[in-house]
Amino acid sequence: MSSIKWFSTTENEYWKEIEYKPSDNTNKTTLGTTGAVDQTIDGFGGCFNELGQIALEKLPESDREKILDLLFDPNEDGLRFNYCRTPMGASDYAERWYSYNETEEDYAMENFSIDGDRKYLLPYIKAALKRKPDMKLFASPWSPPTWMKFPKAYNFGTLNWNEKNLKAYALYFAKYVEAYKKEGIKIDQVHIQNEPFSDQKFPSCKWTGEQFIDFIGNYIGPLFEEKGIDTDIFLGTLNSGIIESFNGYVNALMHDKKASKYTKGMSFQWAGKNMLPLAKASFPDLYTIQSENECGDGWNSWGYALYVYSLFRHYLNYGVRAYVYWNMILSEGGMSTWGWRQNSMITVEDNGTYKLNPEFYIMKHFSRYVAPGAVRLELAGRWTSNSIAFRNTDGSIVLIAQNPFKEAQTVEFTHEANTYSFELPADSVNTIIL
Repeated sequence: MSSIKWFSTTENEYWKEIEYKPSDNTNKTTLGTTGAVDQTIDGFGGCFNELGQIALEKLPESDREKILDLLFDPNEDGLRFNYCRTPMGASDYAERWYSYNETEEDYAMENFSIDGDRKYLLPYIKAALKRKPDMKLFASPWSPPTWMKFPKAYNFGTLNWNEKNLKAYALYFAKYVEAYKKEGIKIDQVHIQNEPFSDQKFPSCKWTGEQFIDFIGNYIGPLFEEKGIDTDIFLGTLNSGIIESFNGYVNALMHDKKASKYTKGMSFQWAGKNMLPLAKASFPDLYTIQSENECGDGWNSWGYALYVYSLFRHYLNYGVRAYVYWNMILSEGGMSTWGWRQNSMITVEDNGTYKLNPEFYIMKHFSRYVAPGAVRLELAGRWTSNSIAFRNTDGSIVLIAQNPFKEAQTVEFTHEANTYSFELPADSVNTIIL
């Protein structure tokens, strides 16, 4: 019993270590593993956005280094991130809106350049890779170059659908992967479009399912194959949850022999969480990830952190192999360049200090002890809706359980031949390592 580790977070006390003593409370509820296992977990992470690096640079060097250690260093008692996202060009949390080639009708991409990333994004990513050199990294554009769109604007619009333009856009992706490789950064995956269902005030571009199938099957897939580019192509990041979207995008692509041949996985975020159960049911072996944590309103409240916990459970229970937070670091207030305040795991305050927000600890309850290679264990019992469990490659069991009630609750957890009794503090999130 002495080998059991237990960490609990409440609104008033984060990541408190609790000494395990079997509860003798006879009023208890049940939870246990069934012996069945599901997906393998590849990792956890966040997104490298420019406003995050700008916030980080406001701090003294010692604090910057500490934050980067907490996020990425596997030897620190932090988040141990190993699976992160970066935008291709400007995201909605960029300092400004830009692409890698704004030269009109440059279909050969002769003027392609990632120089726009050198001030903030590349230093941010390289600082993380210094701590975690084998980090998995995926990228997605928020908008193509404006001259490739109708109307010619970063926000709103669609890609002009003609062969010359589509060949050029596939080349744009290839040039990006190759340019980052020259910087010593491997892009493991490209996800064709951020939130393809949405016209936004910030950089965006709408895509139909038929367009994804055409572009992947006839343009980017063959080009990557011809060039020997080993970056995987993903359908995503999907942000609609209605049945028509599932049939028109996920289902249609998986039944298209050419496009599905080149598509190595799919990513889901926001309303896409409602599409994920359909994908899991129809294609249980499909590689899926959660690509962007819902971002809140900048208040970084305990209540929203508990909602984020429910997102972790939902996505992981429906088979994703990675869970990726949105803004890891933001300045106080979390304001974007276009007027939306959002949450972050770490806030750089106006007085030149930083603080770790509740969502930092929600992430820590998963990423600190659920190691790459862990498998999710199926659960049964009355506490299943509040819990999730994993088995690491070293054989350790990680149980993550919320107590949503105002009173402490005793949960009796059974795994194989062993039974444990935990009294979970009121309104808490708990990680227990057996």
